[in-house]
Amino acid sequence: MYQPASRVICGQMFVTLEGPEGAGKSTVQALIAERLRADGREVLTTREPGSGDIGAAVRDVLLHGGSLEPLTELFLFLADRAEHVAKTIRPALKGGVIVLCDRHADSTVVYQGYGRGLDVERLRELNALATGGLKPDLTLLFDLDPAIGLARVRGADRLDREPLDFHERVRHGFLNEATREPDRWRVIDAGQPKESVVAQSIREIAAHRSF
Repeated sequence: MYQPASRVICGQMFVTLEGPEGAGKSTVQALIAERLRADGREVLTTREPGSGDIGAAVRDVLLHGGSLEPLTELFLFLADRAEHVAKTIRPALKGGVIVLCDRHADSTVVYQGYGRGLDVERLRELNALATGGLKPDLTLLFDLDPAIGLARVRGADRLDREPLDFHERVRHGFLNEATREPDRWRVIDAGQPKESVVAQSIREIAAHRSF
């Protein structure tokens, strides 16, 4: 059962939501924000790519454009991230806001690294450059069998249309990244009923005292 979070959640916090396609991140993000706001917290919901005018333009190319070279795709994500961190995320955190971001730097490591085959360590370095070293306080991984997730997707975008083995590599990548930094990552079964996913997410945010 959901417990009010206002007793334990205070101050700025940067929370990212990650997971394979169809895991329900956007829906859960909205419900988490609704509950935190009901508890009196100031919350910003945002996403990558797609924040601001530049982000919206980059998102359109990345998700609805034609074929892209892996490096072109990578640099578009990094450009969007640099703008997003500098103009949206950092100012919100400075103002004491809880930031809930649907995808962030870990998605680049996983999709472009494990999925596309680019060098994972180099991707970590480029992410650090784009973010100025900013890392999430907490990352919620909504884990789901890729076949189930893809069956949930409506209006498939360019990444959704990748073959199943690509999405299986992505899922493996997310789970592997979660084992690298267990203090930051929390794995949540996205196959549970939505209410259970939201309740567990709230508990993880409330329990994480890194802010």
